[in-house]
Amino acid sequence: MSSLSNKDLIRLQSWDTPTICNALDIASPERRLEGFTSKQLVSVGVAGSVCAYVKTAQIITKSKPLSNAKEQRNDYYRYISDDPKPSVIIIEDEDNPPGFGAFWGEVNSAIHLGLGVKGLVTNGVVRDLDQWANGFSALAGSIGPSHAYTQIKEFGNTVRVFGMEAKDGDIVHFDKHGAVIIPKDVIKSIPEIIEQQSRKEAVILEAARSPDFSIEKLMSAMKDAEEIH
Repeated sequence: MSSLSNKDLIRLQSWDTPTICNALDIASPERRLEGFTSKQLVSVGVAGSVCAYVKTAQIITKSKPLSNAKEQRNDYYRYISDDPKPSVIIIEDEDNPPGFGAFWGEVNSAIHLGLGVKGLVTNGVVRDLDQWANGFSALAGSIGPSHAYTQIKEFGNTVRVFGMEAKDGDIVHFDKHGAVIIPKDVIKSIPEIIEQQSRKEAVILEAARSPDFSIEKLMSAMKDAEEIH
């Protein structure tokens, strides 16, 4: 696999996440049932798509502060400030059920954006929606008022958020629909696959939107689309 560049990631932001998932069905068919969020999430500050390197963490919100809570928090901030960038933080709330206390609000959205993090995907809760950092995109499990005893438990490990498993250094793509992990070995093939599929869909859509559309025209358009390579 040739090395990735930020241009590769930026190019993938040209498409929405469902389109990326469609391309992955072809580029990586063994992952058709995995690698993406499987629950509707709350969208905060999301305008378009985000594609970036993954950083990970796990939080807890109901336990009183751990003895090393401040040191852990500071080490976590150093971790998210490190390369590679741009990045997206994927945080697993380990409470059962998740979403009791908010790690995310005005302060942390501003801190993360300032340190080069473009966005967040979490099964946890967010708050301070009116004060949310402009330009910081987030998908969250819920919205709530309190941060409770929220603290970083671990970071840099494999996490799981609504069916999507992610590890440090992965590539994630997300928008208001949800998030998906893109295997690095297929990233460069995604644009060509999307362009080919778009040409096929254009044939069918043109027929479907015509005033004299019929089942016969549909069958003909689908046959024409299959011949596009």
